[in-house]
Amino acid sequence: MSTLLQIAVFVHIIGFALLFGAWAAQAFGGKKQLTGLMNWGLGLALIAGLAFAAPIWGWEPGMSFYLKITVKLVVLLIIGAFIGIGVARQKRDEATPAVIFWGVGVLTLLNAALGLFWH
Repeated sequence: MSTLLQIAVFVHIIGFALLFGAWAAQAFGGKKQLTGLMNWGLGLALIAGLAFAAPIWGWEPGMSFYLKITVKLVVLLIIGAFIGIGVARQKRDEATPAVIFWGVGVLTLLNAALGLFWH
């Protein structure tokens, strides 16, 4: 079971890396557009995060754990909404609003910080 948990954490980190890496590539060298690779990263992070947050690993999480998972899920849903809004605007040949584009990066870092520092 421990190996499966480690695999879920690894896939979760890969999802974060895809999401943040694709965003950073656009922010610091691209056209400041939201891409399909960001959606893949978001999906991987969501699925793997829910997998290792499931109470099947033999430990009893406390209330703080459920609060943390809820906050992280809400932040992830906001990131998804931002990506969806940005991609829809790009399909209509409109520019992605700066607040949405930069919000994806800031919220992605916030979500990683919540996972790392909130115990």
